[in-house]
Order: sequence, then C-alpha cells, then structure tokens
Amino acid sequence: MNEMKTLYLLVPFAPLVGSIVAGLFGRWVGRRGAHTVTILGVLVSFLASIAIYFDVQAGNTFNGPLYVWGTSDGLSFQVGFLIDPLTVMMMLVVTFVSLMVHIYTIGYMADDPGYTRFFSYISLFTFSMLMLVMANNFLQLFFGWEAVGLVSYLLIGFWYTRPSAIYANLKAFLVNRVGDFGFLLGIGLVAAYAGSLDYVEVFAKAEHLAGLTETVTGWPLVTAICIALFVGAMGKSAQVPLHVWLPDSMEGPTPISALIHAATMVTAGIFMVARMSPLFELSDTALSFVLIIGATTALFMGFLGIVQNDIKRVVAYSTLSQLGYMTVALGASAYSAAVFHLMTHAFFKALLFLAAGSVIIGMHHDQDMRNMGGLRKYMPITWITALIGSLALIGTPFFSGFYSKDTIIEAVAEANVFGAGYAYFCVLAGVFVTAFYTFRMYFLVFHGKERFGKAHHGHEAHGHDEHHGLAPGEKPHESPAVVTVPLVLLAIPSVVIGYFTIEPMLYGGWFGDAIQVLAEKHPAMEKLAEEFHGPLAMALHGFTTAPFWLALAGVVFAWFCYLVRPQVPEFFARTFRPIYVLLENKYYFDRFNEVVFAGGARLLGRFLWQIGDRTIIDGAVVNGSASMVGEIAAAARTLQSGRLYHYAFAMIVGMVVLLWFIYGGH
Repeated sequence: MNEMKTLYLLVPFAPLVGSIVAGLFGRWVGRRGAHTVTILGVLVSFLASIAIYFDVQAGNTFNGPLYVWGTSDGLSFQVGFLIDPLTVMMMLVVTFVSLMVHIYTIGYMADDPGYTRFFSYISLFTFSMLMLVMANNFLQLFFGWEAVGLVSYLLIGFWYTRPSAIYANLKAFLVNRVGDFGFLLGIGLVAAYAGSLDYVEVFAKAEHLAGLTETVTGWPLVTAICIALFVGAMGKSAQVPLHVWLPDSMEGPTPISALIHAATMVTAGIFMVARMSPLFELSDTALSFVLIIGATTALFMGFLGIVQNDIKRVVAYSTLSQLGYMTVALGASAYSAAVFHLMTHAFFKALLFLAAGSVIIGMHHDQDMRNMGGLRKYMPITWITALIGSLALIGTPFFSGFYSKDTIIEAVAEANVFGAGYAYFCVLAGVFVTAFYTFRMYFLVFHGKERFGKAHHGHEAHGHDEHHGLAPGEKPHESPAVVTVPLVLLAIPSVVIGYFTIEPMLYGGWFGDAIQVLAEKHPAMEKLAEEFHGPLAMALHGFTTAPFWLALAGVVFAWFCYLVRPQVPEFFARTFRPIYVLLENKYYFDRFNEVVFAGGARLLGRFLWQIGDRTIIDGAVVNGSASMVGEIAAAARTLQSGRLYHYAFAMIVGMVVLLWFIYGGH
C-alpha cells in the first residue's frame, strides 16, 4: 500500500516540481531545461496514472487523509485522496491531454519571450486540476477549484501587454467569482448541516439531509445545496448565463485553449456534479434546473458558432455547446454518460484546438477564416487530423463522439424530470447546428479557393508586433513534427476510444459506487442498458437514427453554402438581419453585464467617492478635524498675552479650583 501511496503523491506533485523549477530557475535552466523538466513531470504523472488505473482495475481503491491541516469545533480540514474508477479516468485524461499540450507548446511558443514562464504555468495548471479530481473532501476540492481559476487567469492574460488579453483574463476571473460564491455557499451548507467535509461522511448522511429544510429560504436543504454547488459548476463549466468569459479566453495562446477548454478547467464542473450524484439524486428540482440550463447552453451557444470568423472562437463556442450536452446528461441522471462524453470530448476537442493552432502557425498567426481556404494541399497532416476531430465532434457513427453524444440524446429521451421535452428538442436541434458550424469552419479553412496572401481583415493574434498573415505570394506550410505528432496521437483516441470503452463505462458497472443513481426514480440509463447490444450494433443502428441524418444535413448545407453557393450566407444574413445582429452581439449578454453590473458598480463607486470619500472622509474626518484643531488653536491663542501677571493670575485660579475639588466635599 505504501508503494501505491507514493504513486498517488507522484501524480499531482511531479508537475508541481516541474512548474517550480521552470518558474523560479527558468533563467538558469534555459528554454530546453524548462520544457524538459515540465514535460518529464507530466510524463511521470501520466505513467503513474496508468499504474494506478491497473491497480483500480484489480479492485483496489483508496480513500484517506494525507495531511490534517486543522480541526475546528469537530470539523476536520485535511488534504486527502479518493482513488476510485471516476478519479482514475479523470487522471488519465488530464495527464494525457496535458502531456500532448506540453509537447505541442515547444513548437507553438518557440519564438515567444515568455517561453519558460508559459511552461511553468501549464504545469501548475495540471497540478491544480489533479488536486481537484483526486480530492476526497470539499476543502481540497475548493482549493483545486480556486487554483485552476487563478492559473487560468494567468494563462488567459499571458500576453499581458495586450489590453484585450488583460480584459479577457479579468472577465474570466470576475465571472468565475460569481459562480464560486455559490459554490462556497453550497460547501458552507454541507459543513453546517452535515458536520463534515469528507465526501463519504456527507454522502452517508444524504438521506438525513433530504428531510431537512434550509432555515433562511425554507427550501429543502438538499435542493439548496445542489443548486448552490451547481452555480459553481455554471461558472467553471461556462453554462448560461455565466458563459461569457470562455470565448474571450481565446486571447491566451492556443495551447491554453486546448488545455482549459478540452480536458481540464471547463470539465471540472461536470466532474464535480457527477461526484455529487448521491446528493443530486435526492432533488428532482435541482436536476430539472441542471437539465434546462444545460439544454439552453447546448443549443443557443451552438448558434453563435455559426457567425464567428475567428477559427479559435468557432471551436470555443463548440466547447460551450458540448458542455451543455454534458450538463443535460447530468440533469437526466445519466452521470456516467456525461463523464463518458467528457472523456471522448477531451480528445477530439484538444485535437481541434491544436489543429487550429497548427493552421494559425501555417498562416503566420492570422486567425481569420476569411483569409484561408485550400490549405488541404499545403498542410496534409493538419487537414486529416482536423477532419477526424470534426467527424468525432458531429457524432459520426464509429467515431468516439458518436457513442457519447448519441447516448446523451437517448438518455434525455428517456428522462422523466421536468424540462425533459425541452431538453430533447435542444440536443436534437443542436446536432444539426453543430454539424453546420463545424463543417463551415472545415470547408472555409481547408477547401475552396485560396484567399490568403492578400490585404485582409487582419487579426492581431499573437501578441507581438510582427506581420500577421501571409504576404502576397507567400504559401502556408505544414507545422513541424513537434506540433503534428501530438495531433496524430490525439486523433487515434478520437476515433477508437468510444468503441472500446462504452460497454464497460456505461453498462458494465465500471464506475461502481463512484456514481450513484436511484434507478426506480430515474431509470434512463437502465432503459438504455436494455437496448444496448454492443458498440458495433449501436454504430450500425446509428445510420438509421435522426441524429445521423440531422448531422448529415448540417454537413451538406455547410458544403452548399460555403463551397457551391457562397452568396447564400450573405442572402440569409440580409434576409434575417435582426437575428444575425442578435447572434453577432452574442444575445447582448456582454452589453447587459456592462450596463447593469459594470454600470451599477460605476454608479456605486461614484456615490461612495462623492459621499463616502469626499464628503465624509475628506470633508468631515480629515479636513473637519484639521479645521477643528485650527479653531481650538485660534481660541487658545487668545489666552497667550505674554504678560507675567496674567499667567500668575491663571495659576492662582487653577490652584483654587484644584483645592476645591480635593477638599470641597469635606
């Protein structure tokens, strides 16, 4: 057991050591030393995760404290690990994707002056995420939660000389604080009513908590806890209306987009709700809330991907939409399906982000798809891997995304909580929308006529002053092997991992007690298990279902609009101008936040400055006390005549008054 404990410690702390070395000693170890030590740290973490996976497969799990930080009124604050199938799956995904991103970064950030700092940050990010997923208590969960938020702030604003990057990381930080406030409230309710922060102890008291009501609001306690915790997930996993930070986070370098939006930060909320399944199962109200929020995000964020011209922003909005699918699955009590989609999505979304980064390198840091076209013949590896990622994303049968996405759609169809009908419409319509914007991006970038090497719309994407985009007559080029090898390694699981893992993960009891579902109340996954006849039969049947035909329709429509009749999108934009403007302005969420919250904060700030600062503090306290001292001094000055007999008379009067006080009562 001691050997396994050493491996458990090695998983999060190997990347932390790499981060410290690269961050504090970067100028001495140099660029090569920085990337070597951080990649080695994540590689060690990945290999240790594989060893732990096989140990868990053999039936060995672990739950216990490693270090007690403090005890207060019977409440223990500690660092501890919970190693079970859910944890080990997350560990493998996080460490593998992080390893690919680390290797890819060598090529992508080769010319950046902040090279060693960047490697330090991404390793620290990996450590934070691993501490989050390995936690066995709410305190450590919150530590990891806040740590990934902090490091994402540093990464989004990595090019800190650019005002847009500073605005984006501040936006991410503030929006996540809103979600985290709810998250902290949920943890506070757990601590107050369960008397413990340990997962197992809290879950053991779940039935007791279900019978209590929250004293302030009068809500059922479990509902209050679950909704508060889910508000935290809405911030981290970018659900409407706390989604506004994620598209702007594209201001960070592309490897960060892959790391934050594929396998790590944005999936933290999905993982957390799945981990809390024993609580969420006891509140249909909370499940309905989760279901409706997820469905809204899945469909309406997908619409925004249609009008984007920045290649990274298209992929970012697809992330928002897919996170909505995962959230819908959570609301339908299909927690295992949500986590399964989390895993498959991590591979193909990291692949798409890194492929987008490869395109950006080939285009000399121009991200505008209107300046691309015909890249297929210049960048064959990037092209084929991007095609694989796109096919996986739209749910093509036999690709990994098909197995997870189709399962979610079927689970929602079987769900019996309030809002299931609305959610089913959203996830089904979202299939067409996803296929359309994904292949719009694919056709605009890799097919059609070449539109580069001209005067264009320009997009300052790299944070430096060099020329962006290809010069007239210049041609794109395939990226170096350090970029393309991670693409190929991510493309493989994007194709096959769904086929090989769907049966054990969803229908073979692989998660065991890590995910708990009250099957009599929420039978969706049980019904799907009855209809499942293996991955091959499922894929073959997939060709006859509505999602496949909707996806195919989306692909064909994108092909028609952007390769056959390019004037069609302009016609739709003119004809449906109000809708187009609404989408271009992202449903005016940013404007609303700016006017209501930022404007309200400005008014409050002006009021506090005028009344609090100028009138009370400066006027009354500072200037008022100064003028009062001056007036007292002026009055006292009149007593200073300079004549000796005046002072002698004052002394005599003072002596008389003193003697009267002492002897006057006797």
